[in-house]
Formats: sequence, structure tokens, C-alpha cells
Amino acid sequence: MRIGIDIDGVLTDVEQFIIDYGLKFCYENNLSYRIKSNEYDESKALCISEENVDKFWNKYIKYYATEYRARDFASEVIKKLKEDGHEIYIVTARNEYGLTGDDYGKMKEFVKEWLSKNNIYYDKIVYTEETKLPYCVGNYIDVMIEDKPENVKQVSTKMPVLCYHCNYNANIEGKNITRVYSWYDIYNKIKQMCK
Repeated sequence: MRIGIDIDGVLTDVEQFIIDYGLKFCYENNLSYRIKSNEYDESKALCISEENVDKFWNKYIKYYATEYRARDFASEVIKKLKEDGHEIYIVTARNEYGLTGDDYGKMKEFVKEWLSKNNIYYDKIVYTEETKLPYCVGNYIDVMIEDKPENVKQVSTKMPVLCYHCNYNANIEGKNITRVYSWYDIYNKIKQMCK
């Protein structure tokens, strides 16, 4: 099978990053906040303005993109999937948002360096717009591992999606959507799909 893997929310725990670093940002900038864990969008999740979300990412995107750790067992499981004969496609909407100065224009470089640093194997990286469905179809992805609610819903209209569980996608269910809770859960679900 050709397996599509998202980065933010699947290879990383972006939900926890936004809470941890978002609240630090709020503290440092004397901002009030209210956590709404069922919201995907940062401004709604922390109840802060879009302007402050932009400032937050301007401050933390390089650290997040280059230093923030991968989820436990992601590297290990992806290697097992490759050994089992699957093709690994990283399918990401990462772009230059938040990068400034000399870092602007370097996100693709940062992605490759981060994947290497975290020992994440891949056969190909596909950079997408926010909507991933046409890229999944165009690259003949057989199953997509995704967390963003809109992408889970759209991609599942054409192929199976393993929805990496987060508070903001907890209510999503439907045809072609299977919820997963860890990288070893992903491995077991893919093995079941291959039977």
C-alpha cells in the first residue's frame, strides 16, 4: 500500500504544542485565554486574536519546525511499515507561515532536516494546499493518516483515513474513517487492512 502521513498532529503532537507554548506566549504577553480543546484553529482553541496567533507562530514556528520532537514510536513504526513493503508518502500542508527574515523560504529545508533528525523514513514528500484530497488522489495514496477535521472528512470520501485522535477531532466519524490513538495502533490497523 501507499501510505500518506501528515506531519502536524500525526508525526507531532501539535495540539499539546499549541497548549504548552500558546499558554507560555499568553503569559509572556499578558494575554487572557480560555482553552477550548475541541477547536482546531489556534485562535478559537485559546480564545486569542488572529493577530496574536500570527505573533505566536512568528516566535515559535522555527523551533516547532526544527526542534519539537516526533511522537513516540513514529520512526520505529514507519520503518516496520516500510519493511512490510509499503510506500511512505509524507503529505503536508506546511508552508512559510510564521517564518520571517532569513528563515523565510526555508520550510521545505526545515521539513527534510526534521525528518532526518527524527529518523522518519519516507519515499516522497508531497507539499499541499490546506485541502489534501486532490494531492492524495493524484499521488495514488491508498490510506491517509490525518488529524485535521476538514481533511479527514474530505479525504475519506475517496479513500480510507486513519484519524489520529485529538480533542479537536474527537467527534468525527463516518465511512472510511478509523480512529487511531498511537503509532502502534496505526501499525496494527494497517496490518488488519492488509488482510
